Parts: sequence; C-alpha cells; structure tokens
Amino acid sequence: MAAPIDASKGGRKLKFQTVEELSACLNEYFEFCDNRSKEIPSKDGGVTLIKHPAPYTMSGLARRLGISRDTLCNYHNRELFSDTVKAARDRVQEDIENRLMETPNQSGAIFNLKNNFGWKDKTETDLTSGGEKLGIEVEFINGKDSKS
Repeated sequence: MAAPIDASKGGRKLKFQTVEELSACLNEYFEFCDNRSKEIPSKDGGVTLIKHPAPYTMSGLARRLGISRDTLCNYHNRELFSDTVKAARDRVQEDIENRLMETPNQSGAIFNLKNNFGWKDKTETDLTSGGEKLGIEVEFINGKDSKS
C-alpha cells in the first residue's frame, strides 16, 4: 500500500490519499459503464434487458469519482497518481477510438479525441513545380546593410 499524501505540504487535502483508493473508484466507474443495461419492449408485452455498455468519458469518470474534470487532470500531474490516471485516460481513449470505428456519425468522437486527448488534424502541402520541389532561399540581415 502506498504512503498517504502529506497534508502538511500545503494546499487542499486530496480526496484520494492512496493509489489503491483511486484505482478502486476508477474500476467502479468502468464496471458501471460495462454493465449498463437497457430495457427493450418485447412482442408479448414484456420487457427484455439487454447489455448496453455506456461509453467511457473523462467527464463521466470525474463525476463518478466526485471530483471535477480539472481535478482529475491535476491528479495526473502528481507523481504518485500519474500512472494510474494515465492508464484510466488510455482506457477512455481506447473506448472512444473503438466507437469511432463502429459508427457512421464520427464527429462527436473526433471532437472528444481532439479536446481530451490532444488529437489534431494535420494537413501537409507539397509545393512542386513541374515535378521538381521548389527551393526557397532566405537571407538574414542583422539590422545592417547587407553589402557591408
């Protein structure tokens, strides 16, 4: 078991004092999402429960932990909790990526990956002329007449 945080070093007392305590709550969130079910009306007038896992989200994770999303990010910046929070973030990111590949409407997943995980659109421009790359010549002048 990891040593608890020393509150004498200043700042607000952390909600989670050990990695084990944080990990247990993180696992509760993932179990909750994985085990969510949905009621489907059946033809005979009854109801059938089917497994309907909830998507993992950083906001949902923070809310389940009883802290803000910013506070969760701050736990990531603490050496003691960094690996634990990174593993949870990676699990959320993997879930979003998987859902991105399974759905025709991908804009929500793309938005989430850009805003929570630093994904970026990348555009490359190849400047060519007649099949040959264009060269650019740059001359730096240090505030003096270039002829001197």
